[in-house]
Amino acid sequence: MSIITEKTITKEVLGSSSFPSNEVMLDLKKLKKVYPTPKGDYVVLEDLDLQIRKEEFVTIIGHSGCGKTTMLSMIAGLNPISGGNIAVLGKNISGPGPDRGVIFQAPSLMPWMTSLENVMLGVNQVFPHGTKSQRTDIAKYYLQKVGLEDSFHKKAAELSQGMQQRVGIARAFAIKPKVLLLDEPFGMLDSLTRGELQDILIEIWNKEKITAVMITHDVDEAIFLADRVVMMTSGPRAKIGDILDINFERPRTRKSVLEHDDYYAYRKHLIDFLEH
Repeated sequence: MSIITEKTITKEVLGSSSFPSNEVMLDLKKLKKVYPTPKGDYVVLEDLDLQIRKEEFVTIIGHSGCGKTTMLSMIAGLNPISGGNIAVLGKNISGPGPDRGVIFQAPSLMPWMTSLENVMLGVNQVFPHGTKSQRTDIAKYYLQKVGLEDSFHKKAAELSQGMQQRVGIARAFAIKPKVLLLDEPFGMLDSLTRGELQDILIEIWNKEKITAVMITHDVDEAIFLADRVVMMTSGPRAKIGDILDINFERPRTRKSVLEHDDYYAYRKHLIDFLEH
């Protein structure tokens, strides 16, 4: 029986932990984001350092307005970097690319297109040299993985929000990105649907082992999914405040996580951080 206390929880104070370069998939160095305003510059993020390993699942929590989504959109290449740099496998990014797949809170599908057509949009771009049937097979495979084998030809507008988000998950995995970025993908869903999609996400991730970075407001979701939970300080000038290693074996079940001796110590650690 392993009972842990506050002292024995692994904390890495940021900047002090670095991994061998051949293990690092995503490297954020001295990251800064500034928005000019009539009253002067507003600094959202400053001196933010974070390294994420290959095949690692990292969740990021912090108060609203701490710059979590800003950071994720910068990694995605959708928001310009004001200072510092972001590298994928040692190569600095300069904009969006197929090496980074994004799942947003709202699935942002083409409503007039079918589930299959929506997934094919990305697959066609990333695998232009495959035959049409090869590309279709890839799209169908991931739609089946998210439980939509009966909805290939339904228009996105006809699908529930939860089903639309399943299409979003299938689309992101189907382009075989090096890094999967998730911006509170289950935040708008009811708790039952949310639990189902967490299970689907982690089942596919266990098989694909794509490096994943996910923003969440939900402490339980953060613990259930992650190898490490990254805690961001409140903005402005937000940075990494603490990192918590989640030492649960994979693959995990919700039951095994909830029954684990360390679960409530992890949960208390995260809540204490958020309440300060």
